[in-house]
Amino acid sequence: MTRTLFGTDGIRGTANVDPMTAEVALRVGMAAGLRFLRGDHRHRVVIGKDTRLSGYLLEPALTAGFVSVGMDVVLVGPMPTPAVAMLTRSLRADLGVMISASHNPFEDNGIKLFAPDGYKLSDEVEAEIEARLASGLDDGRAAPGALGRARRLDDAEGRYIEFVKNTFPKGRSLEGRKIVVDCANGAAYKVAPTVLWELGAEVVPIGVKPDGYNINKDCGSTASELLCSQVVVHGADLGIALDGDADRMVLCDEKGALIDGDQVMALVAGYWQSRGRLKGGGVVATVMSNLGLERHLEAAGLSLVRTQVGDRYVVDHMRQHGFNVGGEQSGHIVLSDYSTTGDGLIAALQALAVLADDDRPVSAAGRLFEPMPQILRKVPFGNGAQPLDDDRVKQSIAEGEARLGKTGRLVIRKSGTEPVVRVMAEGEDADLIDDVANTIVEELTRAQG
Repeated sequence: MTRTLFGTDGIRGTANVDPMTAEVALRVGMAAGLRFLRGDHRHRVVIGKDTRLSGYLLEPALTAGFVSVGMDVVLVGPMPTPAVAMLTRSLRADLGVMISASHNPFEDNGIKLFAPDGYKLSDEVEAEIEARLASGLDDGRAAPGALGRARRLDDAEGRYIEFVKNTFPKGRSLEGRKIVVDCANGAAYKVAPTVLWELGAEVVPIGVKPDGYNINKDCGSTASELLCSQVVVHGADLGIALDGDADRMVLCDEKGALIDGDQVMALVAGYWQSRGRLKGGGVVATVMSNLGLERHLEAAGLSLVRTQVGDRYVVDHMRQHGFNVGGEQSGHIVLSDYSTTGDGLIAALQALAVLADDDRPVSAAGRLFEPMPQILRKVPFGNGAQPLDDDRVKQSIAEGEARLGKTGRLVIRKSGTEPVVRVMAEGEDADLIDDVANTIVEELTRAQG
């Protein structure tokens, strides 16, 4: 079975435009609910969301869909994606749902689904749900007396806060640390500053005034300039930037320089290896991670295993092969000793635990390798366009790979979360990779007409 509705991270699109409409959300709720009905017990689904205005559109539609097939709904309101994964397990729910488009602007929204074990659904299960949508859902409607109910979980925030705090080393605190935390006006705007403050830090919170429209707007992990400037302005020891649903994060050192997911993975993996905690003999990352990370790990006797882009593919490999550190350069860090998906707060706390054992400033202790020159570009494309099938585009990619040879690499792919082609060029010669990337971008642009 193939998928057309689900992408690399659930269903995503412009709010109130197909497929991100109330009608589709209701039907997805019905189809997903039917897929996870599994016995005679009262079935339940946990639904969380970020702070987008369109959450008010999609949350009740999904709720109606689940209720109509006999599932009880537990609403937790604005909460990080990893909190929904955790609560799905903790509450023994049959399904978890997060309404979020992660790092995208407020105009977009999405639906992410979690299985009872808190892991994102496999491609196969997503395809089964799509098949149910296509085959009709009338036969699955519950009888009037078997409809589900909906309720709000009042202590959802407190449950997650305590869960995250308990991942920090016992007997340790963040006392004496001044930390700027940018919550992207998103799902973690309450819980992130609270966790850091309760662990002892002096906290400077920014991006904590969501209004439905400003999620990820000039803030958060994808617009880290705000964080970096505020770390310097406040004389902080470091900064943490989350994205809209707080499943990814990046750090900033005391000088205002960014520390990306690759450096965080290297930091945590090396520390855990020295204490006999690292499993799998290395790190699982994607094709986008820097070659500098790979060489750093190899020098330490560790491996870097690459998967296709998407944190759930990283998680799948980690589960199958026994790794406990993985993630993406963008800041999705998966530490499977604690969580089933990327958790920006937990990743930040684990990095802070490592840095606390080092007397050096974060600018020295948090940078373990020099990244290889890398260029990331994106080229928008229209609905239905297939720019990567264009002969001249294919030729430019082949020629670029030949020019880079063994000293670099190219990753050209359609995004699974927005209508763009992503171009990544990496190599030892910065001028060469810039020229190669520009040539490919020009051909991709031409192919759009």
